[in-house]
Amino acid sequence: MNRCRKLVDNNLKNGVDNMDKAKEALWTKSFVLDTLINFLVFLIYYLLIVIIAVVAKDNLHATASQAGLAVGIYIIGTVVARLLAGRFISILGCRKMLYLGLLIYLISTAMYFYTPNLLMLDSVRFLNGFAYGITSTATSTIIAAIIPTSRRGEGINYYGLSTSLAAAVGPFLGILMLHSLGYDFIIAFCVALIILCGIGSVIMKFNEPKLGIESEAHKGIRISDYIEPRMNSISLVSILVGFAYSGVIGFMAAYTKDLDLIMAGTFFFVVYAVVITITRPLLGIVFDMKGENFVLYPCFVSLALGIFLLSIAHSTWLVLLSAVFVGLGYGTFMSNGQAVTVKIVPVHRIGVATSTYFIALDMGLGFGPYILGAVKEVVGYTSMFHVTVVVALLALVAYYLLYGRYVGTERDLSLKARAEEEEIRNRKRNNKLA
Repeated sequence: MNRCRKLVDNNLKNGVDNMDKAKEALWTKSFVLDTLINFLVFLIYYLLIVIIAVVAKDNLHATASQAGLAVGIYIIGTVVARLLAGRFISILGCRKMLYLGLLIYLISTAMYFYTPNLLMLDSVRFLNGFAYGITSTATSTIIAAIIPTSRRGEGINYYGLSTSLAAAVGPFLGILMLHSLGYDFIIAFCVALIILCGIGSVIMKFNEPKLGIESEAHKGIRISDYIEPRMNSISLVSILVGFAYSGVIGFMAAYTKDLDLIMAGTFFFVVYAVVITITRPLLGIVFDMKGENFVLYPCFVSLALGIFLLSIAHSTWLVLLSAVFVGLGYGTFMSNGQAVTVKIVPVHRIGVATSTYFIALDMGLGFGPYILGAVKEVVGYTSMFHVTVVVALLALVAYYLLYGRYVGTERDLSLKARAEEEEIRNRKRNNKLA
């Protein structure tokens, strides 16, 4: 009888807990504003990245390698910013870092109006990438604080749609506006978008987590101030995934031009974005219900399959089919990898962890094209893409060995418990210093 009563009590308790979770709002004003700000920040990034090589060649008579440097130095600025952003978010807080990032983003974007030589253009690109790194890290950290814990996977996947939509809309607008309205109009348009981001950041309200106490508890500089050690396994996987995808984003235009499939290459990213838009919310719910392994293992296989289909494509439909699988692969990893990131660290380390995650992705995306470009010169596009297929499968193996096989085990539970204990200690320090 007592056993039955206990069972009923447990069921009632679980039912109440589930009802409480269901009541947790996701689509708050702050969630929408932060997602829109992130969309505009990434939109500007994609608007400029597709036109800058053309501008460097046409306006400044740059060689192909010089134009490539103008594109790639942006990523270097982004990586430097992400190394610093996590630390300074812990000290200054998310809101101040967002304000700072947007201010530098505004100034550096306006500086595009005056780039009389390649040195000036490269300098502006580096500073612009630095500002983008600070701003995007801040928005990603803020969203982790806004989303209810019980809906984290779902919320981050919805948030991730802002990035994928920007990846589709940005290149289209950039190419269209460059040919119809001109370079100066694009820069003015981007400046106006950043001003809108600034207005949205002031309006946005959220309970900022206490991130600064741990950093104040010690003097001097530690590597952990900039890089989250608990992210080592996911970071390696992120580098491999970013490297594999860099072959697609870096060589799609040239590859499809060689195949005489220019329109297919243009619409590749549209299909990619549509696939992500449809699947990300669903996969976010699956992530919360089934766990990360259920979502991430198929994404590695999908990325490898998509790149392989692209390597053998000789028709429009095959290029577009490859976009479906690449979207399911890389698009799924981007958002759900971030969901894993915020899952394995305490709240006061989310800023550094988010920064570490994107540094790893940026390293793969930034250095990949340079290495793969050298490979392409030796073996051609098809074999180059085959190399990235192997890298995508290596990412699967690395994920299994370093993280996936431990999910749900005592080691995984111990990691989460230590993160919770560390957060409790951090809150106690907050109370003592308050």
